[in-house]
Amino acid sequence: MPDRKMPGRRVRSYRTTFEGREDPISEGGIWVNGKTEGIDWADVVIENGIAHGGKTKMSVAERRAEQGNLDASESAAPIGDYDDPTAVLTGNWGPNQHATGKVFSRNQTDRYFQEVELRLRSTITPHSCTGYEVFWSCRKTDTAYAEIVRWEGPLCSYESLARRQGPEFGVKDGDVVEATIVGNRITSYINGVEVLSATDDRWASGSPGIGFNFGCGDTYVDHGFAWYEVDTYDD
Repeated sequence: MPDRKMPGRRVRSYRTTFEGREDPISEGGIWVNGKTEGIDWADVVIENGIAHGGKTKMSVAERRAEQGNLDASESAAPIGDYDDPTAVLTGNWGPNQHATGKVFSRNQTDRYFQEVELRLRSTITPHSCTGYEVFWSCRKTDTAYAEIVRWEGPLCSYESLARRQGPEFGVKDGDVVEATIVGNRITSYINGVEVLSATDDRWASGSPGIGFNFGCGDTYVDHGFAWYEVDTYDD
């Protein structure tokens, strides 16, 4: 993990290289999943040393004006299932959180919006997923993007807090992505370089975790995390 200075006293950490095969991810019961526990989302799967998204509904394809496949005149609201494969760690964690993951990505495509996502201060309960999601598209084209989103609880209830587009905001195989939250400031990094930040006061506590975008068909095996680390701190 990059040596990023964080305030407070370190209270809990976790590191994993995703050994074995698990559907859904458990690693001894330390993970809570979007479908198994949350019901309305999808689970995360481990296989071949990679954590990747599990099967999603695929009933309504993603359409967003800023991603170029929804005419802004049609509707301002995004369209899609939004049942992202999601998993967060169980138990209590410090509010200041630093999560890092190594990207696995092959067969990058513009057909789907493949993403790797790090979650901060998140909680999954039946029919509710709250917290912050920091994510990067798995492509290095002009339509690549990085974004920070606040999840409000119910399926499809979220608000984008910051977004940037361009090849420098996407990721490729072997890149290391980071997400931090300190107080009300959320920051996104690619290979140690800050690329995006936002401030928000909605969620003061919760767990770190990982996730992937919904609606990626049979390409979930083509993008994920090769390892994941998190350190959390008190105030």
